[in-house]
Amino acid sequence: MRRAAHTGLYGFGAAAGIIAQVAIAQGIRVFAFTRSGDAEAQEFATALGAEWAGASEQPAPEPLSAAIVFAPVGELVPLALRALAPGGTVVCGGIHMSDIPSFPYRDLWEERVIRSVANLTRADGHEMLALAPQVPVRTRVNPYPLQDAGRALEDLREGRFTGSAVLIP
Repeated sequence: MRRAAHTGLYGFGAAAGIIAQVAIAQGIRVFAFTRSGDAEAQEFATALGAEWAGASEQPAPEPLSAAIVFAPVGELVPLALRALAPGGTVVCGGIHMSDIPSFPYRDLWEERVIRSVANLTRADGHEMLALAPQVPVRTRVNPYPLQDAGRALEDLREGRFTGSAVLIP
């Protein structure tokens, strides 16, 4: 599989932050797409080394080789697809996503691809854990008492923090 030289990450939270660090360490140029007006996530992305960060509705600064949609928002898939160079791939990286709206066939033209990630293997996890200290991967955590798990989930859905929610017993 060829490596994507210019990758867009849609929905810049905890997972995208980790993937951005690994991609940049491998020489991949990263562009971060966030909710409109989410300056904190855009600053987080550029602090991790993304070359550009802006709203998902904005056009990419240049055609992308690949895009990963982390946000569970189906409307982002056609936007990411339109940002691709010919032959590029959009990966739907979440385990849940709202419906993807229809889009014109010309957006798929020139061998663009949409794929999902259904499952990762134990070997994938071992590979990532071995790679993380070499990068080194830095994470941003937001601790919540275990009894506030519902609030943590709501804060995550509403974009009230950048990074990961961690439940503390």
